[in-house]
Amino acid sequence: MSNNQDHGISKLKHFLIGQPLRNEAEQGEKIGVLWGLPVLSSDAVSSVAYSAPAILIVLIPAIGAAAYLLMGFITVAIIVLLLLLVLSYRMIIDRYPGGGGAFIVAKENLGIGAGVIVGAALAIDYTMTLAVSISSGVEQLTSAFPILRTNSLPVILAVVFVLAIMTGNLRGVRESSRIFGIPTYLFVAGMLIMIAYGIIKVGLLGYIPPKPEFKDSDLLQPITMLLILKAFSNGCTALTGVEAVSDAVPNFRAPAQKNAKRVLALLAIIILALVGGSAILANMYPVDPTDPANGGALLVLIAQQIFGNTFMYYYLTFTTLAILVMAANTAFAGFPILVSIMAGEGYMPRQLRTRGDRLSYSNGILALSVMAIVLIIVFQAQVSKLLGLYAVGVFLSFTLAQAGMLRLWLRERTGKWKSGVVINGLGTIVTAAVVVIVAFSKFSEGSWIVVVAIPAMTYGMMRIKRHYNSVREQLRIEWENYKPPESGSGIYHDHIIVLVAGVNKSSLRAMKYARTIAGTLADVVCFSVATTRADADELREKYDQLGSDIPLIIRYSPYRKVVEPLLSYIDSRELKREDGDLITVVVPNFIVARPWQRILHNNIRRRIERELLKHKHITVAIMPLQLKETTKEHEKTARDRKAQKEEIIPKKPNDAVPDKADKAPQDVDAEK
Repeated sequence: MSNNQDHGISKLKHFLIGQPLRNEAEQGEKIGVLWGLPVLSSDAVSSVAYSAPAILIVLIPAIGAAAYLLMGFITVAIIVLLLLLVLSYRMIIDRYPGGGGAFIVAKENLGIGAGVIVGAALAIDYTMTLAVSISSGVEQLTSAFPILRTNSLPVILAVVFVLAIMTGNLRGVRESSRIFGIPTYLFVAGMLIMIAYGIIKVGLLGYIPPKPEFKDSDLLQPITMLLILKAFSNGCTALTGVEAVSDAVPNFRAPAQKNAKRVLALLAIIILALVGGSAILANMYPVDPTDPANGGALLVLIAQQIFGNTFMYYYLTFTTLAILVMAANTAFAGFPILVSIMAGEGYMPRQLRTRGDRLSYSNGILALSVMAIVLIIVFQAQVSKLLGLYAVGVFLSFTLAQAGMLRLWLRERTGKWKSGVVINGLGTIVTAAVVVIVAFSKFSEGSWIVVVAIPAMTYGMMRIKRHYNSVREQLRIEWENYKPPESGSGIYHDHIIVLVAGVNKSSLRAMKYARTIAGTLADVVCFSVATTRADADELREKYDQLGSDIPLIIRYSPYRKVVEPLLSYIDSRELKREDGDLITVVVPNFIVARPWQRILHNNIRRRIERELLKHKHITVAIMPLQLKETTKEHEKTARDRKAQKEEIIPKKPNDAVPDKADKAPQDVDAEK
């Protein structure tokens, strides 16, 4: 039955993520420009849906209608910063084609500490990208269909979307790129149509959009530098995802560097067109995303004015939802590769470097999904709350990557190093300023969590590295003192102890195994711990019926301890163990047929194994006995055996409970 269960689980797994791929199929999983663009740019493209509303949410309550004009200037500054970052990351791709992006740049040029900080910051940023993208997509959907805002339905939808995209990515890089690539192209096409038609509708067709009403008090507040910087920091969410291309260079087909740079260039063109076009539309169609009834879905509100309740309105609504949900794929494309590289360097658990059945880094995909789901549940899938945690991590990585490249150029002074110094120097200054602005302006909105989390995660990764270094050092063979195992000094004298809880098939199987591996019979003993004298006598009586030549040692444990009496025996002279001898403890263990049946047994074997393995001279051998599924025949046999036993040993009159006079002397001693 257990095999049938495993077969059923295996079939379901293969249905969801596909049949396993051979190692040789890895090259076939590489992607080109056509599918690499939507997979690695969907995050940056999707940010069009929430970066502009994020700017207006800051400006409208303070300056009213003037917010739209100021948003245009802020958008220009963001586009300039985008172009600066694109130029910088093209240089990173050229110099570090093995992937890892900012992590490798910072580690190689600024030191291990800087690299680990970047790794922690990017890991947090990718998690935030997934949570924000999914939550924003749900917000667009509930804006078009308000009935979906009831109770916790948005949170449930967000979690379902995360699980769906996770499953798609577990199918492998190539297949996931085709699943998630089409919505990106559909969204870009829809946005370009909306931008073009929106401009024509006002400029040539004479349409006059309705103006939102603002309170008079809103118009009286001054425009301060702090207000502009806060709005700018909100809009900088449009730049997240730029680093993903440099992280995922190994996913591209050859020539990988050239294809990655092409994707980065196309990404810059698309963002320039969409972010700039959205800013123009926001000025021409000044809707109010701060109205709670609208849910902050700026693109949906603008599409409503441009297209009305036509096909294109619903097309934009659903493609916006799709791109926001698919934007999470950028996190799935970048995070697993980043943490696998860091795991290879020893700063993350080794399991994150393991490829799954479909040659994807499945453990990294699962870890990212779990962390994002936790964030979505904690912050109730509300974009306004999640944005407070956003952008700090990615801009910190931008800053350290720029500084690392700047130091590289100043150290080598070869090639186009002067232009590199200008680009990376300016990039370092600007992105560092953004980090400070974002951290301080959003500190009370939640950025303090990231400010605390990055150092904490950095410390944890350094501890992981220290642990791996310690393990490597302790496992290293000292070749100067090495002797082959075949030599006399390389052979251990082993004492075999079979733990016996009762006389049954499981213990018999363990005893046979002990005789198999023992050098001589004198090296084997059976050992049991009894918590009452009666249990000890009963075990002794049954064991004697076996007629075994293996001696049985029983220790009485009045405080019901199990491991302590065994360790005491191992350390006693009774075992006749000399220095350098090993102890092998054979633990009988029956395996139940159903998983739920495990809770019906005490499972003390795990605790015994855990405690014994703390001692370097003790080896634990688990001797399994697989049990079959419970059947009616087993129940009938058990009833018949019980009936036979009652015939041989009649019950006392009225089933009276025996008093102390009826008890065996050892039972009375046990009570005393």
